Amino acid sequence: MTRPTLHDHLEGWSQTNALRRDVAAAIRALAGAGIRISELLAAGPLAGQLATVRGYHEDGDSQKELDVIADDLVREALRAAPVALYGSEEAEAAEPLNEAGTLAVAVDPLDGSSNIDANMTVGTIFSILPHVGPDALLQPGSAQLAAGFLIYGPQTSLVLTVGAGTQIFVLERASGEFLLAEPQAQVAPETGEYAVNGSNERHWDPAIRSYVDDCRAGADGPRAKDFNTRWVASMVADVYRILVRGGVYLYPGDARQGYHTGRLRLVYEANPVAFLLEQARGAATDGHDPILALQPTHLHQRVPLVFGSRSEVECIARYHHNASAMPERSPLFGRRGLLRA
Repeated sequence: MTRPTLHDHLEGWSQTNALRRDVAAAIRALAGAGIRISELLAAGPLAGQLATVRGYHEDGDSQKELDVIADDLVREALRAAPVALYGSEEAEAAEPLNEAGTLAVAVDPLDGSSNIDANMTVGTIFSILPHVGPDALLQPGSAQLAAGFLIYGPQTSLVLTVGAGTQIFVLERASGEFLLAEPQAQVAPETGEYAVNGSNERHWDPAIRSYVDDCRAGADGPRAKDFNTRWVASMVADVYRILVRGGVYLYPGDARQGYHTGRLRLVYEANPVAFLLEQARGAATDGHDPILALQPTHLHQRVPLVFGSRSEVECIARYHHNASAMPERSPLFGRRGLLRA
């Protein structure tokens, strides 16, 4: 059976108006940059010292060699598209590209770059918005025209939404085309799997700690169900897994200095992921409220992020909103440290 290509998918969708044709052009440009990035990653150390630290962002996050290369590749690809404004994790401020452009594009050029030298999955995340002036990238996520990510793993895949469901395309190396593999990805509404960085547990607020404790307690605990834990430390890998088999992902705000508003970026990480998940019948919140309803105030704004199977995302919100909704805990069976009386 011949599979439709990304070009075929976009060609049919974009025929109705000029703005859609511009969005399609930007997506094609991003896909082309993704192929170049995937080739570098496939070569690994043969392509150079891609994990070398080049510098640090203002907030202390390291910037790797491939972060910079990926940013250059994406920016140059988008110069040929109708993109007026480009915002990247790798630059302090948004950059004008094409005066006549109708779009604003925000990108994390290489999500998970701490995993480059470990031969683990990384990706490129993007959000496409209408250009409405110099603050176009600060529109709520609900204004997105399209969003997606490229994931560089055993396969190079493009996960995409243009507001008509979520599709998954896989790169066919021989032809250089992205072929449609899943026409309507749908997140399982319930799950027994959660992803969280447990090393931060001591910094979590009581709601998150209680939720994770109850999942760990399994069938004998208040949730009356066994859960598995998964954590890749590369968000795109966790998103992809949740899209194909369900699950819930948590990166809450916590008590560490600089982390009280979360770790992930609203404009170019949380918003595109939330759009993809909601189009796949999942959900995404900041632990309380829908991500797509939040109003960004600056390009690199951080936000707590919970996404995945809808029932579990809603359950976590109940832990935050209403302590009485949490399952009862008997002090007889509370957790005890080894040296506590």
